Amino acid sequence: MFTLKTPAKINWFLSVLGKREDGYHEILSLMQSIALYDRLTFEHSDRIEIKTDADIPLDENLVYKAAILLKEKFSVKKGAVITLNKEIPVSAGLGGGSSDAACCLSGLNRLWELGLKDEELIKLGGMLGSDVPFFLKAPIASVKGRGEIVTKLEAASKHIIVIVKPVIGISTKWAYSEMSKMLPELTKRDNNIKLFCYALERQDFKSVVLMMKNDLELPVMRKFRVIGEIKDRLLAIGAEASLMSGSGPTVFGVFSSREKAEDAAKAMKPYWSRVVETITTVQQNRGAAEQ
Repeated sequence: MFTLKTPAKINWFLSVLGKREDGYHEILSLMQSIALYDRLTFEHSDRIEIKTDADIPLDENLVYKAAILLKEKFSVKKGAVITLNKEIPVSAGLGGGSSDAACCLSGLNRLWELGLKDEELIKLGGMLGSDVPFFLKAPIASVKGRGEIVTKLEAASKHIIVIVKPVIGISTKWAYSEMSKMLPELTKRDNNIKLFCYALERQDFKSVVLMMKNDLELPVMRKFRVIGEIKDRLLAIGAEASLMSGSGPTVFGVFSSREKAEDAAKAMKPYWSRVVETITTVQQNRGAAEQ
């Protein structure tokens, strides 16, 4: 038996470039893992069983889907009991389900001694969800296509982040559908990933703010005004920059010190909030196995 921890993520920017023939949207995004973790415990069994307190129907649980996919793809006769302990909010734009699926693939590869390489797991991950491949190459990467083209990047400096989630859930499918109606209204910015990463490393937030954007943010904010209100509050109490992550509704703010971030998190009550750091190494991202 062993336990692995698996992180959430934020999108430093998310550009939607258009709709693809396969029905998905072509994107360009810069994603980074943050130190907010779910935990998956793996035990040998003769069948697949998922244990969790999270209110996720089995047929929608990406951990279960990942386990079944791997078992069927490689005709594995063994099973596993997988216990999922969630800290990452569900339907929050933080990639919790995708991260759990990526961790499940890695964990079962180890438990079942399949010997699959990361690139093989990434291909399987792409069959489960657009964000899954990122978590197999995290902690920071540029993401293209529908999410399957992941280019790992380097990051040395950590950033202190306050994440705030209002009590609403947003469907990713709905967010993209609303965004498609507004494509002509969205301001296009050419994002140079190298320049963006350089600005982040230098903590040049004036430049970061100019390049930060999320094409899903405006259509989501039009229906859920609370997202804009949270952004405004974070900026008013000292955030250097603020943006909605993914399809929302979670908003993050970047702070220059942990003290300021802690004060901001307290000020954001009664919303759910956490003070976390961005992750800069693979070891931090995947976490040590906990016996």
